[in-house]
Amino acid sequence: MIRAVFIALTGLVAATSGLSQALAAGAIEGGGKQALNLSAITMFFVFVAATLFITKWASARSRSAADFYTAGGGITGFQNGLAIAGDYMSAASFLGISGLVFASGFDGLIYSVGWLVGWPIVLFLIAERLRNLGKYTFADVAAFRLEATPIRSLAAIGTLTVVAFYLIAQMVGAGKLIELLFGLPYLYAIILVGALMIVYVAFGGMVATTWVQIIKACMLLGGATFMAFMVLATFSFSPEKMFQAAVDVHPKALAIMKPGGLVSDPISAISLGLALMFGTAGLPHILMRFFTVADAKAARKSVFYATGFIGYFYVLTFIIGFGAITLLMSDPVYFTVAADGAYDKVKDLLGGTNMAAIHLANAVGGSLFLGFISAVAFATILAVVAGLTLAGASAVSHDLYASVIAKGKVAEDKEVRISKIAAVGIGVVAILLGYIFEKQNVAFMVGLAFAVAASCNFPVLLMSVFWKGTTSRGALIGGLLGLASAVAMVVLSPAVWVNTFGFASAIFPYDNPALFSMTIAFAGIWLFSKVDATARARGERDAFEAQFIRAETGIGAVGAVVH
Repeated sequence: MIRAVFIALTGLVAATSGLSQALAAGAIEGGGKQALNLSAITMFFVFVAATLFITKWASARSRSAADFYTAGGGITGFQNGLAIAGDYMSAASFLGISGLVFASGFDGLIYSVGWLVGWPIVLFLIAERLRNLGKYTFADVAAFRLEATPIRSLAAIGTLTVVAFYLIAQMVGAGKLIELLFGLPYLYAIILVGALMIVYVAFGGMVATTWVQIIKACMLLGGATFMAFMVLATFSFSPEKMFQAAVDVHPKALAIMKPGGLVSDPISAISLGLALMFGTAGLPHILMRFFTVADAKAARKSVFYATGFIGYFYVLTFIIGFGAITLLMSDPVYFTVAADGAYDKVKDLLGGTNMAAIHLANAVGGSLFLGFISAVAFATILAVVAGLTLAGASAVSHDLYASVIAKGKVAEDKEVRISKIAAVGIGVVAILLGYIFEKQNVAFMVGLAFAVAASCNFPVLLMSVFWKGTTSRGALIGGLLGLASAVAMVVLSPAVWVNTFGFASAIFPYDNPALFSMTIAFAGIWLFSKVDATARARGERDAFEAQFIRAETGIGAVGAVVH
């Protein structure tokens, strides 16, 4: 059911127990120890060396707060689109979606479509207005005409909540990957990952983070393209032949070409769709990227390019999933079927279906390409955690310290220094949480991050920009209700209450709460804004016209050019 999306979102984490077999293509040394994958280690060092060089180069160019937070607005639309794609195309998506397609066929595409559909929402509702109204974070937009202290505090809480839950899953996955690549103890592995993350953000800021994401996007798109090309070449570039071969070997036979196996009831389908679409439009590390370009036109171009790259990537994962069915299920080295042919008794890929792409890499390109894909998996995680850390650090330094505590009276150099200290602090916390949750089921945490983004960040952002009647009281109470209800419903859902905590039945029947928590958030914003009759509320409503003009035209926006 819906918890399958959590598996897709955190495919890397869910599959780490079998990652050792994948990285060495099943090679085990005497005594049961994982054989080192030298090609993966070599490519890992090449990537780390290249990104550290970029960080050194970027550090010399991060002289102001604008440089640190937004790369001085000097990123082009194409570069930013590629960086957004690099931030969004996680290893979890790569492994998780291809694994879902491998296990369920056509149904696995539902998650790709859900995430992709979120980008037109970002393009038509968010990107241009965000760039025109904001400066460094999405809280700048929400607080444009509303009271700064409560709204920025709420935005910072929402940002840090999303960042924390996202970081836990990514840190566990990256730590396991390094542990298996080098044979390091897990604690040392996550310390290494955390240290690299801190270096990228604290010294290089947005410039270094952007280029790490661009390099990672190119590596991932290149590797996935090669895999998909090799799969299609096996079938003379005929998708029909590939699908027929998949139907012939899969235990579910023709059922893999039909929808409805993963999400069967309408409520779950709607709630899942809302979380995937509107959660994307509320992710703070994604929204922050629109301030790195010069103007609203470049922001629109960023989304256009990002949508193209991400859509192409999801098509590749679909081909990779079906390619894994055709090339791995027929190979007894990877897959064996129970005597009665029942799918629920199938011993599938080493490490689980989430390792389908890893095994396919070995099948189509040998150990060298397997090493490349392993290094790409690490690069993917590192790019994501760098973006998350920068978003969290910006929330602490810009939204909380500079705007709430110092009331805007703080020197730029001090604000940047606070941000760097916050990045170090977030890195340390990420290491501790990654260590604490090493053996826990962390799948629900990414689902919770999407639920919070869709139920707190997105409603506050949307209503403050599009509805004149929104007031500070309404935005604050509605946002808090959305955040609290999303967290509570996820904890009480079957994915957590039953599967994680071990209770017999769930208090809340659905794994994804977005349909309900989003409704609560929007209703709360509307209701408490309607009943707010204070003088401040009247002033906030009167200020909407000026906000609307700037949002639509860009007049007054930092660095904007109005034609």
